[in-house]
Amino acid sequence: MKITFLFSIFLIALQAQAQQTVGLMQYKSSNLDGYVLFSPVSNDTTYLIDKCGKKVHQWSSARKPGLSSYLLSDGSLLKTGAIPNPNFNSNGATGGLIEKIDWNNNLVWSYRISDSLHTQNHDIYPMPNGNILVVVWVKIKPTVAIAAGRNPSLLGTSLWSAEIYELQPSGTSNATIVWQWKFWDHLIQDFDNTKSNYGVVANHSELLNLNFNGSNTATSVDWLHVNAVTYNPTLDQIMISSHNLSEIYIIDHSTTTAQAAMHAGGNHNKGGDFLYRWGNPQAYNHGISTDQKLFQQHNPTWIPAGFKDAGNIMIFNNGVGRSGGNSASVDIIAQPVDANGDYTFPTGTNQFAPSAAYWSYSANPPSSFFTPVMGGAQRQSNGNTIICEATSGNFFEIDSNKNTVWQYINPVGSSGAIAQGSTSTTLGCFRCTLFEPNFAGFTGKSLIASKPIELNPLSLGICDTLNSGVAVLDNTQKVFDIFPNPSNQTFTIQMFDNLTNHKIVLTDLLGRVVFQSDQVFLGNKNSATINIENFPNGIYFIKVGNETKKFIKQ
Repeated sequence: MKITFLFSIFLIALQAQAQQTVGLMQYKSSNLDGYVLFSPVSNDTTYLIDKCGKKVHQWSSARKPGLSSYLLSDGSLLKTGAIPNPNFNSNGATGGLIEKIDWNNNLVWSYRISDSLHTQNHDIYPMPNGNILVVVWVKIKPTVAIAAGRNPSLLGTSLWSAEIYELQPSGTSNATIVWQWKFWDHLIQDFDNTKSNYGVVANHSELLNLNFNGSNTATSVDWLHVNAVTYNPTLDQIMISSHNLSEIYIIDHSTTTAQAAMHAGGNHNKGGDFLYRWGNPQAYNHGISTDQKLFQQHNPTWIPAGFKDAGNIMIFNNGVGRSGGNSASVDIIAQPVDANGDYTFPTGTNQFAPSAAYWSYSANPPSSFFTPVMGGAQRQSNGNTIICEATSGNFFEIDSNKNTVWQYINPVGSSGAIAQGSTSTTLGCFRCTLFEPNFAGFTGKSLIASKPIELNPLSLGICDTLNSGVAVLDNTQKVFDIFPNPSNQTFTIQMFDNLTNHKIVLTDLLGRVVFQSDQVFLGNKNSATINIENFPNGIYFIKVGNETKKFIKQ
């Protein structure tokens, strides 16, 4: 009875301890080795973890992100910072500051874009030439918008458009805008025939309809809500994402700034007009609501050369307002581009192809994977895809069969790291990014993993065996059984497969290791007997691979 009572008491404690809410949730050997970078949106620290959820490095800043961050090839962190700006109050998406912080956490460069008419927001992108692409909100006065043909009934106190800057950093706090592109230079409208940009919208898919309001309320100031920018050096093209219009756009970067404001010039002789757009053909008066494929998307990227689906575009499709209910997906499209970087229409239409994504990941049920804002996805060199379900801080990796092989939940909220077993509504992350061990930025850097970020981490995690040179089992697999249980002399561990070189760890109630063997199961041997005759009576825990069982010595 004494043992039974002790077991009952401890079982309650065990259940409390084992309630895993943050940190590493799942690890399978088919995940891609590497390090994951993320910047919690409600905190001023950026983290680099290994795939076991252990902290490898961190960078501190005086500002919360606003919103993206990038690890550079010299090991520096390029990040955005949120500066309060009453002229652009947009639920945390306002940035205003760009910082470069070296590996040793020294601020080596910073640049501010934040005033009454402009502010950096959401995203930046480091270019191969050392310059930085920046998404900038710009405030348009109602009189200026009306003069351009905006319907006055679609105007509030102002209208926010967007621009893309290419910055060339200099010194510790300076930069030069060496190239610039503006949506406002590429408009068409069919509302006011007295304006020079009046025309048939359906005949000009290369231009933006000034009076298409997308998901906005009638007088919303945040018209476009551009949330991403990226660059393709092979094509010398830039891709932009408009959340509120549910479209992505590709423009020519080979132009001069003067050509970027016009409709001719550059490698494709289209100036700064759209080379390609996709996601919502209603935006240029083609198709109906059922033709819409993107729903307030984020993070469009070109899949790198040498990777599965290379050259095609991967998009995190948030799925806000999707037919059938809100649900996210990660979609890949094969855009109709030739070797010269020119995009073609299907014969007899001005609607950009394709009609749908050819690859898509969603959950079952679909609504179980959803984030109304933020989010991202990254194809990996082995064909896996790492995904950020942003508002919950849920990072997970799927293999080519769309099976989850790794999962981690950000444990850092507005008040810092939270304890294992706790939850928070402030764990959101804009994106997460995986870097493989051979990444240039890691050269000469110490990548020694320390403890998990969360407070009071579980003592027996999924990765306990990773650094012992033994195999790691899927955490969903039933690994072994033990008998007899209870016992007072010996017990036998019976494996369910002929598995080799698996560590056995036996701990007591206080978590102290009382027995450990790194090479018990050798060759085709799938059972082992352990003598516990000299152990004190009590409850012990046996771990093999990723499975733990309770054992009573009496």
